[in-house]
Amino acid sequence: MFVDSHCHLDFPELATDLPAVLSAMAENRVTHALCISVNLPDMPSVLKLAADHAPLYASVGVHPDAENTPEPSAEELVRLSAQPKVVAIGETGLDYYRLSGDLSWQRERFRTHIRAARDCGKPLVIHTRAAADDTLAIMREERAGEAGGVMHCFTESWEVAAGALDLGFYISFSGIVTFKNAQALKDVARRVPLERMLIETDAPYLAPVPFRGKTNQPAYVRHVAEEIARLRAIAVDEVAATTSANFFRLFGVARDGH
Repeated sequence: MFVDSHCHLDFPELATDLPAVLSAMAENRVTHALCISVNLPDMPSVLKLAADHAPLYASVGVHPDAENTPEPSAEELVRLSAQPKVVAIGETGLDYYRLSGDLSWQRERFRTHIRAARDCGKPLVIHTRAAADDTLAIMREERAGEAGGVMHCFTESWEVAAGALDLGFYISFSGIVTFKNAQALKDVARRVPLERMLIETDAPYLAPVPFRGKTNQPAYVRHVAEEIARLRAIAVDEVAATTSANFFRLFGVARDGH
């Protein structure tokens, strides 16, 4: 079996044909998927997906790129995290790639999410892009290791991976690891301990080879597993079994349901 640890099934590219998306998941032995929240106004649709469909789970959080959107308090995130099938806080973190100028608000939002995760005892889903040093520094300052979590769609160096691993975090690889030009990331995928690894699609984005450039979906997560198996010269079933077990352990999800 495979698990997609990060996707956005509420986004219009996938929400308009959800029955087909869920059917393709089942056909490709993708047994669970975590639907990630990116802002407060759209959070009800993410929660409804998880409530209505047994294979789906949800997170609560506000993406670091989300500007001009209601700002969550730690108390609000904790309250929302108590909803059924919510298993994580995020997607949160820092992104200095898309935004510039004074990003102190982004850092404060990240701190709020870490505090909420520690308060509710649920793991963090962390996004970092062009901001690795500050991301790790804030994780250390706010004791993110007490909550644990995952560095999602990892694209950073081995040194950044090692820093996150030292804090007890998991490293999640997306379809980017299948891209021919991602040699440095392939090297990281060889080095991260398998027992600390997750796989994801980040659907509808970043479809893996052989679907690169097309709309991504959870069914394609097996191609991420196949590439990691190739890189490590192990059976894909070993990657599937271990990354799935890691998901269940990190997010407190039972293999056969909630």
